[in-house]
Amino acid sequence: MTVFARRARASAGRMHPELSLVAYTLLGHLEESGGCRATDLAAHYALDKSTVSRQVAALERAGLIERRLDPDDHRVQVLHLTEAGTRILAQVTESRREAFRERLAGWSREDLDRFAGYLLRYNAAAAVTPVEPHGTAAR
Repeated sequence: MTVFARRARASAGRMHPELSLVAYTLLGHLEESGGCRATDLAAHYALDKSTVSRQVAALERAGLIERRLDPDDHRVQVLHLTEAGTRILAQVTESRREAFRERLAGWSREDLDRFAGYLLRYNAAAAVTPVEPHGTAAR
């Protein structure tokens, strides 16, 4: 898992120097959700609000996301991908898919099915495990 995470971070960094694995993940969530508040990102990923705030600020400086007023509640700012953010996310996603295709090219159908089953099992177990937000542990 450590090697996987290290390679994912490197892949994102090659496509855009300011795009960490966390940033890539946040961009992906914004794309999937059509936009959300920073507090929603923090809750979804069990991260401290200050951690998300720093990531959001970096993504804004890079021109990859923007804040828009919520049309239903003008007190709320919703984060959305910019055109540049959408483009970079698509490039990094395709780069990662190609890397997976290359790594799995020699695998048999049976091995691929077994691997997919293990990933599904792992993700299901991870989904039911409570996660404490980073930076909020009792001292």
